[in-house]
Amino acid sequence: MSANALTRAFPKALKEVRLHLCQTGQASAGARKFLETNYKPIKQSNPDLPFLVREASGTPARAFARFERGVEKHVELDGLSSADVEKKFGELLAASA
Repeated sequence: MSANALTRAFPKALKEVRLHLCQTGQASAGARKFLETNYKPIKQSNPDLPFLVREASGTPARAFARFERGVEKHVELDGLSSADVEKKFGELLAASA
C-alpha cells in the first residue's frame, strides 16, 4: 500500500482499526515507526473511523480490522520493518473487498 493509499478514505465496510504493540520492544519497532509516520494522514482522511492504539509491555505487534457484521481480521506485525508493516496493513484493509 503506497503512502497515497493511506491518505484516501478507507472502505465503508471498515468500522474500526486496532493496533497492538509494545512501547519499547524491538519487535514492535516497525509498527511504532509506521504509527508515527502514518497515523496523522490516516486520521485526516478517515476522521470518523475509530483507530485505536493499544500499548502494553511484551505485547506482539498486530493490527486488527473490524468490518460490517462483526467480521474481524488481523495481521501479525511483530519483527517487521515499517515498510513491511505498511504492506501488511494494506492487505488487512483489502480483506474487506
